[in-house]
Amino acid sequence: MKILVTGGAGFIGSALVRRAIADGHEVVNLDALTYAACLDNVATVADAPGYAFVQADLRDPPSLAKAFAAHRPDAVLHLAAESHVDRSIDGPGVFIDTNVTGTYNLLQAARAHWNDLGRPDNFRFHHVSTDEVFGSLGAGGKFTEDTPYAPNSPYSASKAASDHLVRAWGETYGLPVLLTNCSNNYGPYHFPEKLIPVVILNALAHRPIPVYGKGKNVRDWLYVEDHADALLTVLRKGQVGRRYNIGGENEARNIDLVQMICAILDRLRPWHRPYSSLITFVTDRPGHDLRYAIDPGRIRAELNWRPSLTLEQGLEKTVQWYLENEPWWRTLQGRANVGDRLGRGA
Repeated sequence: MKILVTGGAGFIGSALVRRAIADGHEVVNLDALTYAACLDNVATVADAPGYAFVQADLRDPPSLAKAFAAHRPDAVLHLAAESHVDRSIDGPGVFIDTNVTGTYNLLQAARAHWNDLGRPDNFRFHHVSTDEVFGSLGAGGKFTEDTPYAPNSPYSASKAASDHLVRAWGETYGLPVLLTNCSNNYGPYHFPEKLIPVVILNALAHRPIPVYGKGKNVRDWLYVEDHADALLTVLRKGQVGRRYNIGGENEARNIDLVQMICAILDRLRPWHRPYSSLITFVTDRPGHDLRYAIDPGRIRAELNWRPSLTLEQGLEKTVQWYLENEPWWRTLQGRANVGDRLGRGA
């Protein structure tokens, strides 16, 4: 297939681009190159014969129309989004502009392109979303594809809105859509303001490792390269109009996750004292959801997919990657607000 990937210079998007090229697909990487994007993320495939890059913003409909006309993709994998919860608390407007209005613009451009192609049955618009749209769980239970939406942050609300738009364009206009909702991703090329890179990089700098509240919030962790594999599986085999939850089957409390990373660093980069001694509890994020957990039964049963790595295996690979790629993260640490405590706007 020729796949138009939005947000392909970001964390998850770049993993998808690299995997799609490796699998023999052609890829058009459409990215606005905002603060969290980095073309170094796709440097290993930049010269591949099936790869093309287009700098365009979802908020600019003419640039989207131009990209579709120039490249005529067979499918869209829509990952471009503002995704940092703390930033959404301080400045929700850009999340509405990009995640809601931007998705609307992309749907309109894709629908016009699909009509121009003669509405082929094999065209797909695959929208990539988050489990955060479902809100917060208690100690038990898991999110399924039928869980009611209950977003609690401006970020998750903007993603919920975009999910509804995609479903509506499928129902109203017949656009062949697919939706996936994933759990927390981690792995190589993760932007330095997210939890796991913050832990690794603060530890390496011998700086306090901040943990919100008491670290009891629980997340299901999905290795990003497993996620890329799942997305392509859904694109190839998923039923049109169907939603698939993609989970890592790796739940962990934040404090336990941080302790695991510190223990790996103790082995791989010994220091004169345990890295866990740097753990510092800080004031919790406003509206911090207690627990996310995904039931991946549908994608396992219908598409025969499940993650390949345990959390322990994935963290080992992730820590090793950051130790070996200091020039990459050093450059990104110099960008605006990276390393600052955000999310106090509430």
